[in-house]
Formats: sequence, structure tokens, C-alpha cells
Amino acid sequence: MSAMRRIAVVTSGGDAPGMNAAVRALVRSAAAEQIEVLGVRDGFSGLVAGRFEPLDSRAVAGILARGGTILGSTRFPRLHDRAAQEEAIAQLSGAGVDGLVVIGGNGSQQGTLAFHRLGFPAVGVASTIDNDLAVTETTIGVDTALNTAVGYIDRLKDTATSHQRAFLTEVMGRNSGYLAMVAAIASGAELAMVPERPVDLEVVAEDVRASYGRGKRHYIVVIAEGAHPGAHDLVEYLGSHPSGFEARLTVLGHVQRGGSPTVFDRLLACRFGAGAFHALLAGRTGIVVGLVEGRIAEIPLEDALAPCNKVTPEMLALADVLAR
Repeated sequence: MSAMRRIAVVTSGGDAPGMNAAVRALVRSAAAEQIEVLGVRDGFSGLVAGRFEPLDSRAVAGILARGGTILGSTRFPRLHDRAAQEEAIAQLSGAGVDGLVVIGGNGSQQGTLAFHRLGFPAVGVASTIDNDLAVTETTIGVDTALNTAVGYIDRLKDTATSHQRAFLTEVMGRNSGYLAMVAAIASGAELAMVPERPVDLEVVAEDVRASYGRGKRHYIVVIAEGAHPGAHDLVEYLGSHPSGFEARLTVLGHVQRGGSPTVFDRLLACRFGAGAFHALLAGRTGIVVGLVEGRIAEIPLEDALAPCNKVTPEMLALADVLAR
């Protein structure tokens, strides 16, 4: 058992519903072992600046259902520099911190790995709506973001059917089409456009025209923001190549990040937060806590940060079949 007496927790990168639940689980797990927790304000930039605040069980009361992160978060490209990493470790050591928990996605966990390689005990918690960490089946925030997107797409379909329109809905995902693909399948959309599979705009237009000719009342496309061609390309193409449907574009944007986490994300975050604490307490470092075959797993950071593609051929084939 580790001689750890004080740990720190930082939420980094894009916020995800359930981050607060993970912080709460970590703090209360630590309190049960009489171990202090310091929260880091505003992500890695706050870590380098030494902005710490004590967190006890009362400090995290009432945050389970809150979206976002009470600690705040920032993008901090400087963390890739060795000097910034050493500054952060110096701040942690100066505050008497024995170990660090990083709650975040791919970019954040690169920071976790850097601290581990410099000899500072660090554990990650898989938290990103993009679900872009390898090995883990899902990450904190994905389920809530999907439920939010599907809820809006269902509403748009009602309007599209009423007016016999084509609705193009852009969801988040610069490099990964996972949100778009799953939202398309779950909402019964006619097409998902994702970075993993470029499409020909004329082929799409032909399918839209064919659907109109069959008497369909709507045509729904879910488009990842990183798809090529993108949402604006398609709406312009359909505007200049009539399909029968009038095309409308809706960009969901950051609304997918906010809101109260679903029960699934709350439970996952509680399990991940507690799992990260117990891994750190036992002296296991250089790992990220994720989900493998439905079980909480400690995944080596090198494996979690490997290139991954969660938009599988099977998922693409399923989307194509169900859209017919």
C-alpha cells in the first residue's frame, strides 16, 4: 500500500457531462481513507500556475447531476513542452501532492503520460464525448452527448416530415465520426457523413431525389463536423441541384457538451473516479481507467493513446442497411 497522503485532481480539455461525478467519487473515496484532495482550477494552465483548492466531501456535495466541471478547464498546448511539464510537477511537489488524477480525453491523457514518464505518479480517467481513446469501450460524457443529439434530431424529424424537407444536422466530431454514426443509427437517419468515410455529393443527391420520388416525407442526414465534404458543402450542393426536398441545416454545436449527465454517465463516472483513486493508492501509475467488456479496467496509457477507429465497418454496414 502506498504512503500517499495528498493527491490532486484536474479536469482538462473539452468538458464532458459526468466530470463532476468523477471528481465527487474520487474525493469521497479519498476521504474514506483519510487522504486529502486538492482540486486544480482551470485545467493544466491552472496546474502550471499552482491554482489549488482543498476538496472535501462537503465541497463536492450537490455536483453529481451538474454538467461541465466545477474545477474549470482550458486548452493548454504548452503542456507538450518539457519545461511546462516540469513546472507543473514542481507546483505539485511544492504543494505536498503525492499523485495526480487527470480527467479528460486523448490530449489530456498525453499530459498524464508525460508526468508518468518524468517519474510523477499519475493516473487518467477516460472522459471525452468524442470517445477517441483506444481500448476503452466508452468514455464519460458519450452517452449524455448522444442522448442530447438524438433528442434534437427526433424533433427536427417531426418538422422535416411536416414540411417534406431534408434536414442536415451537424454534430461534434472533428476527427471521429462516432457521435454522428451512433446518433444516425439511433435516430433512424437516412445517412451519416463521417470523417472515416468520405461521400460523393452527387451520390447523396441522387439518393435524396430517389427518396423524394418514393414519397418519403423527410430525409435526415447526420454529419460530423470533421466530415469531408461537410455540412455546408452538402446544403449548397442540394441548393444548386434540386432534389425535391427543401434542405435545411442545423448545427448542434456545444449544446452536446452541456446538461445533466444521464444515469449511465453518472454511474460510469462514479466507477471511474473511485477506480482511479484506488489505482493511485495502490501505486499503479501510467494508466487510464476505462471500460473493457463491461468491467472497469486499468489501461496502459501507451495503449489508450494508440490510434483507434471506433466507427467500424460493421457499424457502417448497419447504418446503411437500417437507412433503406
